[in-house]
Amino acid sequence: MTFLKFLFILILSHIIKVFSNENPSTQQTFSPQSLILQACTGIENMDSCLSNTQAEFERRRYRNTTSVVSAALQNTLNEARFTVDMMTRFNSLSISYREQVAMEDCKELLDFSISELAWSLAEMEKIRAGDNSAGYQGNLKAWLSAALSNQDTCLEGFEGTDRRLENFMRGSLKQVTQLISNVLSLYIQLHSMPFKPPRHRSTVKPEPEFPKWMTEGDQELLGKGKKSHGHGVHVDAIVALDGSGHYSSISDAINGAPNYSKRRYIIYVKKGIYKENIDMKKKKTNVMLIGDGIGKTVVTGNRNFMQGWTTFRTATVAVSGRGFIARDMTFRNTAGPENHQAVALRVDSDQSAFYRCSMEGYQDTLYAHSLRQFYRECEIYGTIDYIFGNGAAVFQNCKIYTRVPLPLQKVTITAQGRKDPHQSTGFSFQDSYILATQPTYLGRPWKEYSRTVFINTYMSGLVQPRGWLEWFGNFALGTLWYGEYKNHGPGANLSGRVKWPGYHIIRDTSTAKFFTAGQFIDGMSWLPHTGVKFTAGLST
Repeated sequence: MTFLKFLFILILSHIIKVFSNENPSTQQTFSPQSLILQACTGIENMDSCLSNTQAEFERRRYRNTTSVVSAALQNTLNEARFTVDMMTRFNSLSISYREQVAMEDCKELLDFSISELAWSLAEMEKIRAGDNSAGYQGNLKAWLSAALSNQDTCLEGFEGTDRRLENFMRGSLKQVTQLISNVLSLYIQLHSMPFKPPRHRSTVKPEPEFPKWMTEGDQELLGKGKKSHGHGVHVDAIVALDGSGHYSSISDAINGAPNYSKRRYIIYVKKGIYKENIDMKKKKTNVMLIGDGIGKTVVTGNRNFMQGWTTFRTATVAVSGRGFIARDMTFRNTAGPENHQAVALRVDSDQSAFYRCSMEGYQDTLYAHSLRQFYRECEIYGTIDYIFGNGAAVFQNCKIYTRVPLPLQKVTITAQGRKDPHQSTGFSFQDSYILATQPTYLGRPWKEYSRTVFINTYMSGLVQPRGWLEWFGNFALGTLWYGEYKNHGPGANLSGRVKWPGYHIIRDTSTAKFFTAGQFIDGMSWLPHTGVKFTAGLST
């Protein structure tokens, strides 16, 4: 590329960015060529990106602005696949156990990105065919937001190594991340629509409503509790330590579930302490685990960072298949505060739900890593950043407990990891309880655009007057989005709160409603089908 051509591209790219930011009403006047250029902005090998995206665009029968996004998605998907293939060449370079684990993480995380890009590409075809429903809007934002962060998690896995392998891989991963960021930005510009509230009532009845495709046995199992387990009710598999079920381990029961199931596959886990690490891969879709209650059905492990595991891989239970549901279970990591990062539950399952479950650990207890998640009447225990990740997660009627940290450590509940202003991610706590027994902060910004809100939540007296804690220095204090709305209790007094540019005392209901299940995670499109009761909007 000549210097003059490079300079021209930079100038044109800047003009496009300024024009799109200042004139959103005229975005549809962009030419496909200018949008293709924008899709390649910031890419190291811009000539290749431009030619590949242009070729993908020309292959399409219909050539319009929506087709540009599809072409850019296809080019990004191709680049992600190439990067996964390239990683196999680095396997022989890993000399430590932590490096080997980190490499396996990277392959899985890039595979997540490939799936999320493929889902997005298929969804774009629906939009191109004229379906502009809010559901598709939410899907694309959720999937592209997840795909954007996976590469960062890959690189973070090399913490504690000499960084050789990380440096080898950084360039290719940066290119994939930049391409995804550009596609997400393009999509937001061209297809964002204001949220339209559903016509039906925003709050479901206390007794859950059920989708038509569920059997009467499923409905009884979900609605009436555990007394019916295994007695004339439809359960696909039973796990029991005493040999009275189909399996003696939960992992075996999950492995026995069908791949890519479109119907709910229900596994009843009888009471007992199950000492196993469960890794439910993405091909295990629509799986539901039902236990006998918090503290009765317990899955426990002690993997931790000090043993050589990456944070991603320390999880006692990790779920990646879409549509996962857990009810009446405890997920526990017993590593203790001295072993640092030790995850009890990691979630990469889109449209997943957890009802009356407990997550118990110390540092990094609940890794809400990616995609849309819902928690109802759950209990979460920890010390440092113990609800963290970059999912879009809503917590309703949950109880948040603190534990004793190491000396000189400060208890922080959340460390939300939003890294791009276009990502639809964040944490929202609604009608919940912070029952702190240690001096406690609501959160700190792990990444630049960290987003967390507390709504109608009780805060005990040990929630510190400042409310929130810095990560280091002034990092992210102007770009984060933290908010509080109508909280109560002795720790909810706002007079001493931080004065950061990104901190908000929410005073209007429209802003608060944005962070409710109906809007923030598109809950009305999928939560009714889980059988888990929920509140779609603000409670009265």
